[in-house]
Amino acid sequence: MTEKSFFAGFGGQGIISLGQIWVYCAMQEGKNVTFFPFYGAEKRGGIARASVIVSDEEIASPLVTLPDSVLVMNPDSLPLCEGMLKPGGLMLVNSSLVKTPPNRKDLKVAPVDAQGIAESIGSPKFANMVALGAMAKLTGALDLADIELILKKFFPPDKHRFIPQNVEAIQAGGNAAKIFT
Repeated sequence: MTEKSFFAGFGGQGIISLGQIWVYCAMQEGKNVTFFPFYGAEKRGGIARASVIVSDEEIASPLVTLPDSVLVMNPDSLPLCEGMLKPGGLMLVNSSLVKTPPNRKDLKVAPVDAQGIAESIGSPKFANMVALGAMAKLTGALDLADIELILKKFFPPDKHRFIPQNVEAIQAGGNAAKIFT
């Protein structure tokens, strides 16, 4: 199994953190990974992107030029993600903010109300974790069976109080994930 993914949004949505946690989970599950973050100079509101590869085999090239799956967290990211996604690929869309469907008809589209679900858990800041749960379920790239233990290793001790909400957000994202083509 090899899954090439591309996450896109704006600064402040946790795209880079999502990529870091995604590859950390994969490493803890014994998989090979690559991670390339990209973000603008702005502290919040600029572009934020991350490309990741998760594989059971060695990864020949770390570049993600034709992703198997993309995450679109904001409207400005839709054209970029739509243009780069492979035919028949999976597009997870944060339907809280992205109201326009993609133009391409050859994609598997999965709208998830990431921000709405996150707000019901306690903060819109958990939207990236909702997206992580949905992407993991739909791609099969991550198992997440031990997500609480993995997050305890990932986050410093002063952030452990947020782990239950992160786990709830990840599980809610997995539960909300459905493909509509």
